[in-house]
Amino acid sequence: MRDLVYTGFVSLDGVVDSPGGPAEGHRSGGWVAEGIEFLPEAFALKGEELADTTALLFGRRSYEAFAPIWRDSDDHAAYKDLPKYVLSTTLSDDALVEGWGPTTILRSAGDVADLKKSEGGAIFIHGSAELARRLADEGLIDRYNLLVFPVLLGAGKSLFSRADKDKQMLRLREAETYPNGIVKVIYDVG
Repeated sequence: MRDLVYTGFVSLDGVVDSPGGPAEGHRSGGWVAEGIEFLPEAFALKGEELADTTALLFGRRSYEAFAPIWRDSDDHAAYKDLPKYVLSTTLSDDALVEGWGPTTILRSAGDVADLKKSEGGAIFIHGSAELARRLADEGLIDRYNLLVFPVLLGAGKSLFSRADKDKQMLRLREAETYPNGIVKVIYDVG
């Protein structure tokens, strides 16, 4: 069984959207780059993940935002030839970004469950908060790799569902703190 890993930057109150700008339509967009001293070691998790990533999974909106930029980005060159999957009921094959490696459109959480049963290693989700919530509610997320920022935003897209469901325990795999206040936490689900 392949692991499905959510990775992202998250505020202390669980907001994950718009780290680079106000694209999601709330006033706190751009929070990752504002007011936090940049320390390369605090962001080393992103590089470490490359060794584990064998495929990428996106929701439609994150795919449409990332694909045209990451395709030509030297910082994301290692992702270019990896298999990519987009969970969407509306995206068509002709809307896929050319030149960014193999991309398959999945139409349901069941398709994601089937993907997890296929051969291969870890599948990583970047961004895609709505997708992550939906797949977590379906019991499909296996791990969270988070960089938690010392900021409270109060508004924005939440990583975690507010649905009334049974308590779910996470197991801490790794944690590290940095002088700029960022905390790296890696949790296994279940």
